[in-house]
Amino acid sequence: MRSKAARSEPKVFLLLFFQKKKFLLLLVLPSLARLGADIWQRSTFISPPPTTIVTDRNDLFMAQLGGGPAGYGYWPVSTVPRRAAAALLALEDRRFWEHPGVDPLAVLRAARADVFSGRRVSGASTLAMQVARMQHPEARNLSTKLLEAAAAVVMTARYGRDGVLKQYLRLVPFGQNTHGIEEAAVWYFDRPAQDLSWAQIAFLAAIPQSPSFYNPAHAAGFLRAKARARLALARLREQGVMNQVDYEEELDDLAALTVKPHPARRPDALHAILQIAALARQGAPAAQIHSTIDLGLQAEVTKIAQARLAALRPDGARQMAVLVADRQSMDVLALVGSRQYSTRDAGEIDYALRWRSPGSTLKPFIFAQALDRGAIFPTSVLQDAPDSGTGVDNADRRFLGPLLPAQALANSRNVPAAALVRLNGLDQSHWFLAQLGLDSDADDAGSYGLTLAIGGMPTELSRLVAAYGALANDGVWRPLRWYAEQPEPLAKTVLSLDTARTITLFLSDPMARLPSFSRMGSTEFPFPVAVKTGTSQGYRDAWVVEFTDKYIVGVWVGRPDGAPMDELGGATSAALIGQDILLKLYEGDTDGQDDGNFAPPPGTAAVQVCAATGRLAGPGCAQKLVAYLPAGFTPPAPTTAPPRLRIVSPLNHSEFLLNPDTPPGLAVLPLRAAGAGDAPVEWIVDGQAYQMAHAGETVEWPASPGRHVFEAANPQTNAHSRPVEVEVK
Repeated sequence: MRSKAARSEPKVFLLLFFQKKKFLLLLVLPSLARLGADIWQRSTFISPPPTTIVTDRNDLFMAQLGGGPAGYGYWPVSTVPRRAAAALLALEDRRFWEHPGVDPLAVLRAARADVFSGRRVSGASTLAMQVARMQHPEARNLSTKLLEAAAAVVMTARYGRDGVLKQYLRLVPFGQNTHGIEEAAVWYFDRPAQDLSWAQIAFLAAIPQSPSFYNPAHAAGFLRAKARARLALARLREQGVMNQVDYEEELDDLAALTVKPHPARRPDALHAILQIAALARQGAPAAQIHSTIDLGLQAEVTKIAQARLAALRPDGARQMAVLVADRQSMDVLALVGSRQYSTRDAGEIDYALRWRSPGSTLKPFIFAQALDRGAIFPTSVLQDAPDSGTGVDNADRRFLGPLLPAQALANSRNVPAAALVRLNGLDQSHWFLAQLGLDSDADDAGSYGLTLAIGGMPTELSRLVAAYGALANDGVWRPLRWYAEQPEPLAKTVLSLDTARTITLFLSDPMARLPSFSRMGSTEFPFPVAVKTGTSQGYRDAWVVEFTDKYIVGVWVGRPDGAPMDELGGATSAALIGQDILLKLYEGDTDGQDDGNFAPPPGTAAVQVCAATGRLAGPGCAQKLVAYLPAGFTPPAPTTAPPRLRIVSPLNHSEFLLNPDTPPGLAVLPLRAAGAGDAPVEWIVDGQAYQMAHAGETVEWPASPGRHVFEAANPQTNAHSRPVEVEVK
């Protein structure tokens, strides 16, 4: 008999065996789980964002937007193009509709070919395996091929063959960095994939096997692609997809086939492309964008602007921006964002979209608001005098006396413009400029004060051109339009038709610009042009905006560092560029308004008025101007009321900051009054008499922290000014 110990040995052996198996299983299960997760991930469809092709208004290629390291394309395939599927399967996976994702017959055929040749001569990748590889590209070896095979089987089971085919047609490379049948059809033949002929689709089907080897951009690759396309057509004929007659016709078409050329992305249009891309990202992705840019005009405008800027460089000009828009549609026809897109002089910055001081280019809107409110008329007399009550001076330190609005605006006088800001109301003036899209809403009206009239509020060239569009289009404002697929802009009426046309006539009258702007200079043309220049403080920015019956042109000239130029103003720099551009645009144009003018307000007639009084011109009038007035309109008589005593400096509700480095007693506030004639003026500070002064004399008051109230009084007439309150901090 066997002993008890001997009988227990098999049980111990079995126990140890099962414990070892369990231990090995515990070791293997996590690896199997990771492998299963990897296969599942590889079999999951990815959805790369689609690329957008941008063309100009004449369908010339501009750029592709999007795309990653792998290239461009990836347009969704809503419906599988029948011909594309047949041609690609004929070359890439003839048993696609039969195998489960891996083709055993193809594997055996490839293995046999490799064995007999002693090297790898044939692959066995199915469409599903290629999708797995395209989604997760890795170095090719046995382990990755096994993973791709497993993922292909799972993928086919999860999504079905139709789903796999759609994903393949979305991802498959077609050379020149394009991916997917839909983008390739447009890229090479400029038509949807559904509309491709058999010859065209066979040509495309030839490329994916080796996009670099069959690259149509090279002559040899183009010929190799055609040869492989003939193989695709032959297989389609063998499969009975097409008959002999069609087959022979498609061979002839293939022999004559050409592809759409694609020039390199234009460097002179890079800023326009970037702006279109930024706007396009705000909406749903689009396969194609038809921009409003005219590449031919873009090249001309760039050349003109660069030539003029080179001539201005000795005077400190380093950068410029130009925007040309269609007057009626507000389509952007050309955008020159800088001298050249490069790091030199910060050329990669788009200066048409930079916030800079616009100088006097905001003045037309100040005058327009006053006209629209009925605060002034074309025959009103405005004062350009030192004691205007605004505390604002003219850039040339001169004063032209009484002026009609047309003269005050066309001569770009600061003093009357600042007076109109006060007349319109500071908050109302700021609100109106914001309605025109000129303000960033970063500051309130009080932070600008009366400098709203002379460029104290920064804006962008693109916004300025859009705002001038409201003047050019009878008071209707709409944003700039950059591409045809852009959401329809919301137009809004910001001015009456009468006011918009009146301001346009002011800006287009060369006689009204005298004496500040000479005749036949940079602001005058052989056809009607409404022009306004602007120069910021210290000659840091020079501007012009001008419009005709067809175009609106805006130009900025300056420096990237914001430093002053050597007395280059709007009329001596930006206006020269604008003039060159408009003369080029109208070169050979026989349909312009050469002998006419802009349309006047309806129901008005041209009359001559005296510039000094605003009354109808008589025999004794020294200077006459044309004004368009309603029938029967009688200009109001000039006021004869005596000037009211008022404080010119400081302005009411001003704030002053004391410099801590200024020695005590040297920080002073200038006090100046106007309207007293030859009578003396008594200054009263915080209710206490401070000092007597002559009319027009500036009195210095030692500034001290706190709120202070200033009054001016005329001892002879007992007239008092309105009190002015300021705060010193």
